[in-house]
Amino acid sequence: MKSPSPQFDLSSLGFLYPYESNYLDINGLKYHYLNQGHGDPLVMLHGNPTWSFYFRSLINALSPDYRCIVPDHIGCGLSEKPDDKTYDYSLKSRVNDLECLIQHLNLDKKITLIVHDWGGMIGLAFALQHLETIGRIIIMNTSGFLPPTGEKIPIRLQIIRNFKLLSKVLVQGFNLFSFSALYMATHKGLSKDVKNGLKAPYNSWKNRIATLKFVHDIPLDDAHKSYDLVNHVDQNLHTLTGIPMMFCWGEHDFVFDLSYLDEWKRRFPDAEFHTLPDAGHYALEDSPDIIVSLVKDFLKMNPL
Repeated sequence: MKSPSPQFDLSSLGFLYPYESNYLDINGLKYHYLNQGHGDPLVMLHGNPTWSFYFRSLINALSPDYRCIVPDHIGCGLSEKPDDKTYDYSLKSRVNDLECLIQHLNLDKKITLIVHDWGGMIGLAFALQHLETIGRIIIMNTSGFLPPTGEKIPIRLQIIRNFKLLSKVLVQGFNLFSFSALYMATHKGLSKDVKNGLKAPYNSWKNRIATLKFVHDIPLDDAHKSYDLVNHVDQNLHTLTGIPMMFCWGEHDFVFDLSYLDEWKRRFPDAEFHTLPDAGHYALEDSPDIIVSLVKDFLKMNPL
């Protein structure tokens, strides 16, 4: 598909995002993705409020030897940002979009999933529906299950999720979610250029809709429209046993704290686990070199 004009100035990102953009039409909406390098396909799935920019350290390090496929979810990054009457901002829609992309690329090799935050639930839901296509899984600070016993989502997320009018003003009007993440999601702090890169796509009321809708899509009870799919993933994660799996976990995560990591360890005791004492939720921003090294080693030790 012909590249549309981005909703923000890419030149402002300078050398940090030097990639060629690709677009897939999904039901009339432009779905942006990167397709860098050749070799075994690595599909990297971002969360909220990040975008493909978040994976740049992995893309730079791995694209000489692997094919890095990195989409922007609808409403994020360089993908189209429709209103919620045009697009159903739900987990099911996210998984369907990913399915469309994978089918479009017609990959002839097994996929390695690399997931973070909401990308975890999206990628794992996809994996459970396409087990035969999954070769390896790399997980960073995310969940594939309902909150562990006794865990509640942070007050900030509860407010955004439960007070719809207030959250619309705070998130879409004042960009509270994206802006606060620049400070709360990192342990070491971010440079000005990286801060600008992470928040660049979310530069107007219209362009912040996904950052709001992702939070609204957190299912906390069985009445929520995404509960059944999340519960399905929760109940069927065990079918991923046997697929090589590695965890790289920032210890200073204000959402996915170490209780989530403990739950992953309980479910997948044979997986490879690495905790990062100097990293927060944005683990790839705080400890990129360590994660790159771990990922390279994991891929080499688990050939497809």
